This record gives sequence, C-alpha cells and structure tokens, in this order.
Amino acid sequence: MKAKKIVHISLTILVLLILSLIFYSKFFKKIEVTETKEPLIEKTNDEIYNSNIIKDVMYTSMDADGNQYTITALEGEIDYSKPNILYLTGVKGLIQLKDSDDINITSNYGRYNSNNFDTIFSKNVIINYLDNKIIGDYLDFSLEKNLLMISKNIIYTNLENILRADALEMNIKTKDTKIFMYEKEKKVNIQSKK
Repeated sequence: MKAKKIVHISLTILVLLILSLIFYSKFFKKIEVTETKEPLIEKTNDEIYNSNIIKDVMYTSMDADGNQYTITALEGEIDYSKPNILYLTGVKGLIQLKDSDDINITSNYGRYNSNNFDTIFSKNVIINYLDNKIIGDYLDFSLEKNLLMISKNIIYTNLENILRADALEMNIKTKDTKIFMYEKEKKVNIQSKK
C-alpha cells in the first residue's frame, strides 16, 4: 500500500510539473521580437534608413495672401534622418486661390517638404483647372514661389486645342503660363479639336 501511495504521489507531482511547464510556456514565456527595417523607397547610394509609415495623410497650409494649399495621400513615409520630408503614395493636391478658381492635382507619388510646403508630384500627374487638363510625369510645385512646373510628356488639353510639349510653367497667382520644348529646334505640337 505504501508503494502504491508513493507512485500515486510521484505521478501527481509529475502531472502538476508538466501542467506548470505548459502553463508557463503559454502565458509567461518571453517572446523575442526582431525588427526588420526595410525602406519603402530605395536609396541610390544603398544606405538604409529608418522610417515611419502614416496612413491617410493630410496637410493644409495658407500663405500671407489667404491662398490655401491642401495635400492628402493614402500613405506617407517619414524618413527619420530628414523629418521634414514626407514621401507620399496616392497623392491629391488642392490649391484654393483667394480670387480665382481651384487647381486640383493628382499623382501616384509625391514628396512633401513640411518646412516650405514645396511638393514634387510624380508618375501619372494630372492637373485640372477650369476647362484645362494637363497631364505629365513630373510636377514641381512651390507655394513660396507661386510656381507650378510640370515636365516630361506634357499633354495640355482645353476646349479648343491639344498641346504636346516638354514643359509647362505657371505662376499660380497671375496664371501666366509658358509652354516650351527643351531643344530649340523642336516645336510645341498644337492640334485643334475642331
């Protein structure tokens, strides 16, 4: 009987020990987390940087004249080494001029500088202003300089014409616009819609 009792106590202790180990491993075991830091935007000099991803980005700024500039994006990435620069995806820009109609801009990607509000839009850039539509690959917008410069594969469409050019510069306050080719021997292509 004594041997039976010792075996019974030993089995009970063994079962409790096994249950304790299982319970401990499930609820108290430290989990090691390894963090991988891969940049979303590839750097040309192969340096790796740390970044922070933000969803549904929106920035609004206003100049001294009361003109408002709003930029939104599906996603933004802040590079810790340059915290004033935000890399954007799915970008929309709205320029609301005090004494004029709004200018709408869309693009696949963008680079926003929170210090001076300058924005670079790239890939599938579309500008809509009144009955004018401008398509291109690259847009450099400066609120400080009141300058909008779109380049690479420009197609400018209005109610009467379709223009093809290398670049277009527009002063957003005066609406003065220059459309030109980079090479002097090439001419801006103008087609009438009529």
